[in-house]
This record gives sequence, structure tokens and C-alpha cells, in this order.
Amino acid sequence: MSRFLLVVPPLTGHVNPAAGIANELIARGHEVAWSGTETVLEPLLGPDALVFGTGNRAFRALGGHGLASVRSLWEGFIVPYSKFTTKPLDTVVREYRPDALLVDQHTPAGALIAHRHGLPWATLAPGAMELGRPYRALPEVEAWMTGHLERLWERARLPAVEYTDPRFSPHLVVATTGHPLLGDLPELPQHALVGPVLTERPADPTFPWERLDPGRRTVLVTMGTMSDVVGADFLNRTVQALARSGEGVQAVVAASAGALPADLPDHVVVVERAPILELLSKGALDAVLCHGGMNTVGESLAHGVPLLLAPIRNDQPFVAQQVAEAGAGLRVPFTRAAPETIAERLRRVLDEPSFRATATLIGRQLLSGGGAVAAAERLEALVTGSPTSP
Repeated sequence: MSRFLLVVPPLTGHVNPAAGIANELIARGHEVAWSGTETVLEPLLGPDALVFGTGNRAFRALGGHGLASVRSLWEGFIVPYSKFTTKPLDTVVREYRPDALLVDQHTPAGALIAHRHGLPWATLAPGAMELGRPYRALPEVEAWMTGHLERLWERARLPAVEYTDPRFSPHLVVATTGHPLLGDLPELPQHALVGPVLTERPADPTFPWERLDPGRRTVLVTMGTMSDVVGADFLNRTVQALARSGEGVQAVVAASAGALPADLPDHVVVVERAPILELLSKGALDAVLCHGGMNTVGESLAHGVPLLLAPIRNDQPFVAQQVAEAGAGLRVPFTRAAPETIAERLRRVLDEPSFRATATLIGRQLLSGGGAVAAAERLEALVTGSPTSP
């Protein structure tokens, strides 16, 4: 039995795939603990999870688009969260004494502390982030990000000559994606492209299944956590687009309270949180309209469901472009797509069989990565020092 410490940010889309890997490790007889913001992790992981809290602090909300969103992500979250958690994480490692760490790319403090204690560590990449180098055409941006990481390394008082990019473990990088969504990423032995981790989640007893008409095609609209005015505007344009899609199309829209008007037609079902895996596994969806987050994209493709993508920020434009180029969906501009444009491209995704056929093919390729089982095997090999295999 080995002890694994999982270091994750307080973001649901990052915790869910990590939880699937943790469950597989536990099923194999290993011990798993978590480190992060306890008020977020504990409700997501349940009462049986061993959580070492690193404290609570409000970080600036992510915002903007394009390069502005990159700056917001790094200066508003990644860097300050790393600074805030480095010291308590060092204490956690001293007390828990893990055999290895699994460190989310958004939490470089985990890599810094693992290096300080001479522990093997693996990177968890639940999104594309820099895995496919989406900013390789902008060397100034890559250098700017590297500068932030080098200063975090220096702040942790680690030897400059031993510098290792905290985003990429030299031992193992577990990515919940695959080559169809990463372009021309070079094949490296430490990369484990395990595909989507389809974590079993509790059924949602509050979801209004009775409102879904089996005679209609169903579209799920889920844009991640969007509380700004621009997000609400896109959802309103999407509802207008759905009105142009005909009586044969119904929609499940995940939206916060008050984001949409109350007097919506019956074929538009609005819920605070949509049980996407339950909808997919029951074959209830014919298309998904989303922001291009890697989890939603991977889960949809794993079930052969085509996508309409409206990327907002960070790695989402990169993922959306890969899906569109592969032929598993289409994309629309988030900030300026008119209802007519959204409706026209949604009809194409629903009506043209090639999109579903390609989504099914890519989904099989992603699932061939092995998911949580493959990730757990590679983590076990990391601890035992066994040779890794692609």
C-alpha cells in the first residue's frame, strides 16, 4: 500500500477527474489524502475523504477574453494561490508523509513542496492549459508565464540550478485528454493521455426528467461558472436561437438563478446544475453546447455526442479548435454570435450525421487511454520506480 497526496485547486472541474483517480487508487488498496481549500473540497468529496485544509481566502474572479483572461488566470489565481498554500502544504507533507503527490497544473505549490522533500510527483492536467502549447506562436506570453513560475521557485527557496517547470512533472504527466484534442503534441514517455475520467456521481433526485419529451431531440447548454453580464447575455441569445430551432428540439440549460427570464417556453428546462454524466449515460442528449472545457468536451465525445462550442477563455479556444478541425462539432464566437448564427450551427450539428459519427470515433479513441485505471497504474509505477510505458 502507498500513500498519495492529491493537491488540487478549489475548482469543481478539476476536483471531479481527480476524484475518479482517487477512487481507483483506494479500490486498489492505497491510501489517499487531499490538500486544498477545505470548504470547497469537503462538500465535493464527501465525509469519507481525508482532507488537509490549506485555509480559505477569496481570490479575484477570472475574467476577460483572449490574453486578458490569461493574465487574469495567472495573476488573479495561480500565482497568489500558490503563495497562499505553499507553507501549509509543506506542513501537510511533513505530517502525512506521502509516498507521492498528484499535483494539478493550477497548483504549482504542490510541485515546489514535492521537490523540496525529494518526493516523486505527477502532474494532473484536467485541461489543455499549456500541455499542447497553445501560445507557442506567442513566445513573449510563454516567457511571461515562465517568469512567474521561476519567481515562485525562488520564493520557495529552491536551488536555481534544479529548476523544473512546476506545470510538467519530469516523472509523469496524467492528462485527461488524448491526441485528437491536442494537435501535434510530441509523444513523450512521461505523458499518460488517459482520456476522460468518467467519475460515477450521485444521481440528482431534483432533476425534472418528466419534462423531457422523448419525441424531441435534446440539447444540453452548459457554459461553466459564469456570473458576469456577458455570460447571461450569451445564454439569452442561445434561448432565442432555440426558439428558431423548431418544435422538435428541446433544451436543458444550466444557469444560475436569475440569469434567464422566468417566462420561458416549456421546451426549455432551466436548472442550476445539470447532471451531465447521467444525461449522457442515459442517451438523453443529441448535442451539447458548451464553453469548450476539457471535462465537458471529453465526457460528451466519450458518449458519441457532437458539440457546438463557444469558447470563453484560457485553454477553451484551443480545445474548441481541435474539436472543430476534427469534425466532431462546430464553434461560434462567444461574445458576438447572433441568435441566427447559433441556431444555424446548432441545426447543422443536430442534422448532419457526420458530426455524430466523428464524435463517436474520437470518443472511442479517447476512451482507449484507459481513464482512471490507466492513471492509477502509472501512479503505482511512479512510486515503485517501475519503467513507465506510453
